[in-house]
Amino acid sequence: MAKLGYLWPVKYGAHCYLFTRNWSDADLRFLDLARELGLDMFELSVGDDVVFDPRLTGRRAAALGLDLIIGPGGLWPLDCDLSADDPAERVRGLSWHKRQVDLAAELGASAYAGCLYGHPGVVKRRRPPADEFPRAAEGLHALADYAAARRVSIIVESMSRFRTHLVNTPAHLMRLIALAGHPNIRATFDTYHAVTEVRDYAEGLRVLGPRLALIHACENDRGVPGGGLVPWEMVFRTLAEIGFDGTIGLETYNSSLGDFAFERGIFQDLCPDGRAFVEKGTAFLRAMEARFCGATSRRP
Repeated sequence: MAKLGYLWPVKYGAHCYLFTRNWSDADLRFLDLARELGLDMFELSVGDDVVFDPRLTGRRAAALGLDLIIGPGGLWPLDCDLSADDPAERVRGLSWHKRQVDLAAELGASAYAGCLYGHPGVVKRRRPPADEFPRAAEGLHALADYAAARRVSIIVESMSRFRTHLVNTPAHLMRLIALAGHPNIRATFDTYHAVTEVRDYAEGLRVLGPRLALIHACENDRGVPGGGLVPWEMVFRTLAEIGFDGTIGLETYNSSLGDFAFERGIFQDLCPDGRAFVEKGTAFLRAMEARFCGATSRRP
């Protein structure tokens, strides 16, 4: 098969939920493990219930040469929502997100990422009011501006209809980004959420185009990449075509940590071992990269 293009420099990463349910100072060893596994990036979930010393995590990541990304996977009050009907909730939402951006800056993290325009788990089964999208975009613009001054990128992603009613497809996401109108806003393509909402992965990736910074990589069941319904050949062929130079991050929930996976809506034993998940997943993804993109990651 002819080489289609190059993904360079592609980086690989992993989410902390592959290893721990709640990041703490006792978890720094997972940064060392990430480096041992050849990863370039580590994603942390933060929130009001996640307490740790950002100086310790930031210094260890910097010493290891690991890029950090954070996202609001921990406790996030429901009345802190950039898209809320209540203006007071939108104000609280912007304030809450700004605190997470401050944490990202203190950590030395490159980005604050997630479903930042709304609140994951809030699905309003109604025809959206005309001002809902614009007010979410207005809050996102203000957040991106605040983050830019602190050298933190804002990365937003579409999620399935089971997690949000606001932004379900790459086209929805690009409409929101265009309305927000700030150069500091980038995009994530999540291969799991896309299974429900996207018929053509190639078109979805092309729509995001130069704004695409992050791929969340797992299967349709949130298991290790490969062997499921995600059209990985199409994904990597398209990433090569658009010249993707961002990060591919493995993401799921460790199913050996008590009830953690069940609490997160995973009822199968999909990740009993985070290390094995990363090893198998990155081996598969790097093979796809080499096959379709004519390039390999900087580390074996």
